[in-house]
Amino acid sequence: MMTTREQKRVALVTGAGSGIGLAIARRLVSDGWTVLFADRDFAAAGSACSEAGGAGTGSRPLTLDVSRREEWADAVQDLRDREARLDLLVNNAGITRDRTVEKLTDLDWHQVIDVHLTGTWLGCQAALPLLRESGGAIVNLSSEGRHGSFGQANYSAAKAGVVGLTRTIALEQARHGVRANAVAPGPVDTPMLAGVPEDVVNGWLEQIPLRRLAQPAEIAAVVAFLGSEQSSYITGQVIAVDGGSSHP
Repeated sequence: MMTTREQKRVALVTGAGSGIGLAIARRLVSDGWTVLFADRDFAAAGSACSEAGGAGTGSRPLTLDVSRREEWADAVQDLRDREARLDLLVNNAGITRDRTVEKLTDLDWHQVIDVHLTGTWLGCQAALPLLRESGGAIVNLSSEGRHGSFGQANYSAAKAGVVGLTRTIALEQARHGVRANAVAPGPVDTPMLAGVPEDVVNGWLEQIPLRRLAQPAEIAAVVAFLGSEQSSYITGQVIAVDGGSSHP
C-alpha cells in the first residue's frame, strides 16, 4: 500500500522550462507527482508542463527568478495556499557565462553565482518549513565541473559551493526528517551544449569511459530516485552521473 505521503506528492523544479529541468519535471509527472514547473520564462514553463502531460496530475507552471528572495517567498506562499505541502525541492536552474579567469567581468561572476549558488540557498531556506512538515527532500544540481573546468571559474565555484551547501543542510535538517542530496552530471545532451565547439565536445568524449553524452532522462531518473521513499536512508551525498569520468 502507498503511504500518505506517496498518495499526494508535490515537487517544485526550478529551470523546468527546458533541458535537464524539463526532463526532471517530466519524469516526476510520469511518476504521479504534482509538479510546479518553475522558470523565469513563464511561457516556456507553461509549454513544458503541457508537453509533459502535467494537467492530469494538477501540475502547473510558475514564474520564478531563483536569485530573488521575494520571488521565493511568493512561490512558497503559493504552495501553501494551493497545495498545502511540498515534498521535494529540485534546485536545477542554471546559466553559463564562460570566460577564462582573467577575462571574467564582475557581471559574469555575479550572475552565475547568483543563479546557481545563491538561488539554491534561497530556495532551500524558503522551502525548509514546508519540507519539515512533510518530511520531504531536497535535490540540488551540482556538476562534474565542481572539480574545476577550463573557462568556467564562476560555474565551477558555484557548483562546488552547492556541494558544501547541500552537505551542511543535510547535517542540519536530519533531525527534522529532511534529506538533502546533490546530483553531479557530466556533459549532458541539452540545448545548452549547442554552442560548444565540436572539437571541445569530442575532447570530453575521450575522457568519458562510456564514450557518450548523458541524456537528460538519465539525470532525471537519479533525481526521481533521490526524491522517493526508496532513498529514505540517503542524505548528504553527491551522486555523480558522468559516464564513469568522476575525479577521485
